[in-house]
Amino acid sequence: MYCTQCGVELRADDRFCSRCGKRTGIGRMETSARPLMLDKRSKKIGGVCAGFARYMEVDVILVRTLWLALAVTTGVGFLAYFAAWLIMPSDYGQAPRTAFVPGPQTT
Repeated sequence: MYCTQCGVELRADDRFCSRCGKRTGIGRMETSARPLMLDKRSKKIGGVCAGFARYMEVDVILVRTLWLALAVTTGVGFLAYFAAWLIMPSDYGQAPRTAFVPGPQTT
């Protein structure tokens, strides 16, 4: 497998290119299989930040940090968090549906 951006050869189980950092197709969730929902499995308060992180496929700590900065600096973050907590449907603690890409088996 080769990186589509820089052309470096990648291992079969690489999720990111080691040279340019571009994401590969390994382990990505399908667009139709990732609705915006509260993530009850990795929640801290209501699961809003974890749900947004899962939807955007970014680290949950990044989303929590940005949301906290927005809340502390403007105060809008508190209202937006509460509104999202009420509006977003819950996944009820179930694992998200992902497109499983089998990797090499080790026994």
